Amino acid sequence: MLVTMSAIHPGKSERLNLRLDAAAKRRIEEAAAVRGQSVSSFIVASALASAERTMREHETMVLSRRDAEVFLDAIMRQPQPSARLRKAILEHRRRVITG
Repeated sequence: MLVTMSAIHPGKSERLNLRLDAAAKRRIEEAAAVRGQSVSSFIVASALASAERTMREHETMVLSRRDAEVFLDAIMRQPQPSARLRKAILEHRRRVITG
């Protein structure tokens, strides 16, 4: 996924400063040149792509087939309410006026 500066925000209003060693700077400059991008555009696009990957990994849960089956079974099976829960629901309806 390539993220361009225009995809970030039409106006540049925020600034981010960082320090890095000379070898890292040269490597980033070389990579930006290969892509035909400015160093700033390259860094922003690379950082955003990494941020998107990180967030996808954080927001996505991968289950084994067995775990997925157990999970789906648990949410698809409608357990019957216990006697205590049925009594609590009736008591709630008796005490709370709705509508």
